[in-house]
Amino acid sequence: MKIRRNTLLLALLLLPILTVIAHAQNVIPNVSVSVGQSKNPGDLVPTLQILLLMTVLSLAPSILVMMTSFTRIMIVFHFLRQSLATQNVPSNQILVGLAIFMTFFIMRPVIDQVNDTALQPYLKKEISQSKALENAVKPIRAFMLKQTKEDDILLFVDMRKDRPRPKTVDDIPLTTLIPAFIVSELKLAFEIGFLLYLPMLLIDLVVGSVLLSMGMMMLPPVMISLPFKLLLFVLVDGWRLVVESLVKGF
Repeated sequence: MKIRRNTLLLALLLLPILTVIAHAQNVIPNVSVSVGQSKNPGDLVPTLQILLLMTVLSLAPSILVMMTSFTRIMIVFHFLRQSLATQNVPSNQILVGLAIFMTFFIMRPVIDQVNDTALQPYLKKEISQSKALENAVKPIRAFMLKQTKEDDILLFVDMRKDRPRPKTVDDIPLTTLIPAFIVSELKLAFEIGFLLYLPMLLIDLVVGSVLLSMGMMMLPPVMISLPFKLLLFVLVDGWRLVVESLVKGF
């Protein structure tokens, strides 16, 4: 009975996805897997496409983290929570969810461009698969190049001695651009986290000095400074300022 319930639940979850695909392509999706021998080499192509699709889906979380704005947003949120000393409030699920939706908001122009220049023409059979991949990479490259510091790109270019130096920006391979982009995002996220720590650290110093002067050394300063931190953060509308600065930073 439990297996039937799980199967029914899985079918209900997949039904909207299959409906959207069928409506978009005007056909009913069909998946067929068979094991046997074939003399036609073309029969291997659908199998390889399925394997490639499964590989891309398994790497989707890494792609989301490494090639989008998710890295910077998540690190800044972590520093913000640590500076407020609120332990696990907000929870990791809330911060990750907010970071994901902010990532989709920031990456929306890139997603639209990939859809218009690569996905839709490929579904309409106007371009080949290789051309679709080429068109899909261009807006992603432009986004990463805009956010990557030149020094970080030169760092990985200089370490790549087995290839000639790229003459133009378009000659920079993704294997060089992606790690440079990640390093730039980490550096900028830590800089923002340092700025977030400064006012909270000042409050901790003031509260600690007051408690020490009153002889209340057994009372943890963090317990007393927490309400003042929350009060300051609420008065300046901290979440709005942080989110606005992160979005405008892209």
